[in-house]
Amino acid sequence: MKDDFVVQLGVWGQRHYNYLKKNNPTVINVMRMKGTLKQYLTDFNHDAQEMYEQLIQQYSKIENVTEELKAADNLEWTRQINSIRSRVEEFILSDFVYN
Repeated sequence: MKDDFVVQLGVWGQRHYNYLKKNNPTVINVMRMKGTLKQYLTDFNHDAQEMYEQLIQQYSKIENVTEELKAADNLEWTRQINSIRSRVEEFILSDFVYN
């Protein structure tokens, strides 16, 4: 059975779906039969995206990556914010998406 709605999900929901499909297809099949797969993945994507945004804000505040830094040294701000994004993405992938 093809799940066309998956392409409409965000990146976190798609990655989690692909992980489950490969590593635990029984879970996906049970959710399909119950009719809960689409809502589960939509909620998962929403929650993961919310966490991603909150963690970026928190790390930015802790590490003093501010709008002032962006105005004063855009290249340094870009380097630091990309580092934060990368770490947050790795955390979400390892602790939620691929778990």
